[in-house]
Amino acid sequence: MADKYGIKATLDRLGIKEINSGATTGTVWFETTGKVIESFAPADGELIGKVQEASKEDYNKIMETAKEAFKVWREVPAPKRGEIVRQMGLELRKYKEDLGRLVSYEMGKIYQEGLGEVQEMIDIADFAVGQSRQLYGFTMQSEREKHRMFDHYEPLGIVGVISAFNFPVAVWAWNTMLALIAGDTVVWKPSSKTTLCAVATHNIMANVLKANNLPEGIINLVIAGSKVLGDDFLDDKRMPLISVTGSTAIGRRVASRVGQRLGRTILELGGNNAIIVSKEADLDMALRAIVFGSVGTAGQRCTSTRRLIVQEDIYDSLVQRLVKAYESVAQKIGHSLNPDTLVGPLIDKGSVEAYSWAIGEAQKEGGKVLFGNKVLSGEGFETGTYVVPTIVEAENHYNIVQEETFAPILYIMKYKTIEDAIELHNNVPQGLSSAIFSRNMLETELFISGSGSDCGIANVNIGTSGAEIGGAFGGEKDTGGGRESGSDSWKIYMRRQTTTINFGTSLPLAQGLKFDF
Repeated sequence: MADKYGIKATLDRLGIKEINSGATTGTVWFETTGKVIESFAPADGELIGKVQEASKEDYNKIMETAKEAFKVWREVPAPKRGEIVRQMGLELRKYKEDLGRLVSYEMGKIYQEGLGEVQEMIDIADFAVGQSRQLYGFTMQSEREKHRMFDHYEPLGIVGVISAFNFPVAVWAWNTMLALIAGDTVVWKPSSKTTLCAVATHNIMANVLKANNLPEGIINLVIAGSKVLGDDFLDDKRMPLISVTGSTAIGRRVASRVGQRLGRTILELGGNNAIIVSKEADLDMALRAIVFGSVGTAGQRCTSTRRLIVQEDIYDSLVQRLVKAYESVAQKIGHSLNPDTLVGPLIDKGSVEAYSWAIGEAQKEGGKVLFGNKVLSGEGFETGTYVVPTIVEAENHYNIVQEETFAPILYIMKYKTIEDAIELHNNVPQGLSSAIFSRNMLETELFISGSGSDCGIANVNIGTSGAEIGGAFGGEKDTGGGRESGSDSWKIYMRRQTTTINFGTSLPLAQGLKFDF
């Protein structure tokens, strides 16, 4: 089935071999000797390729190379660093279709979403190019005569990036493009479930590195399991900043380990995102957002819509329309590279088990399945990784509703007043993305106020998924508090320094102190 979608030719163009090295310092690939990881496509079970893991020795060579490269890279003017990032964006444009196809095939999201993920890489490169000329500081007024005081931002060092399987390349780009214009070097530790996407990305980036004769170590890749490189990575003082995308449990471990050495972290963790639908909403718009948010990427986005809070007056009519929409979507479950597919497979059978278990738990607590609750089998579904998107009538306090299940399960519940809806909305541990559909300005303004949504992202008449590059991405509470991508997220990749210059001939002390001797 792989040949049907041109996978072999795609892999050839991306430089993917039968067995690939799991370590590079940019253009030099190591002869790794570790465990061989096999990557199988969740869509059809085909073996895509293999990666040989790096060793601890390989990792230490990479870190020392990155450390030396930082000394060179930090001296390059920021706009010139931006020029390199601009070229990276252009190179990604050349390989957009191929890399998007590999993302789709190895991860399982549909091809259009794979293309969209690579477009995010291109977009953040474009954003970073502009940002490279706007690494602004601040000027303050000194209380001392003939003194000038100001803040400025300087390169930080080596940035570690730990990415998750669901966005196997975009998250790397969100961090790396900003880190590069900030003057940092990057070491990437990707998910073991999507290693070939990481290898392909570095093959593409190597073209830019070679064309500009850049030193080894500016961008680096290390693929190794936790037995080889686990807490050692987190404990490494050579990395002042580690960005991690993953579950809340993983985030707690990362924060603890890195925090012990007083390092910085960017934590992009779980979401339990809800849409509030008012009786004054445009239901056609709301329905499109709900369906895309809940079934897109087969529910494997951190911003997937997991809870639907509906005003009781429109509850029955919206449920009826939603079930009908799900029935239509269920007819278009299939291979991720099939252009007719709307919902592809889950990443693996473990995720399928989590899907079935969560629905069972909801039923035990009193939930009612309104649609779905089925694992597909038979022709085209032999991998056992395909499930039907599911709607469960539930209550917010159910234990399972309080958790994030990485699968297409939507919990739906009623509310009376907008205040009730916001209370339900906020009463979960996570705080990533949120949305309200309403044409009532009083409701929408309340939702985005200090008394409204407690999430890092609060949308009005837009769904929970599909954040733009220009805004800071991240959330509060168990989501970790990290921010990536747009706005002023670049600041965490740099160290802030306050400088005071005395251009006079005397030395007055601050606060008018006298210290004579």
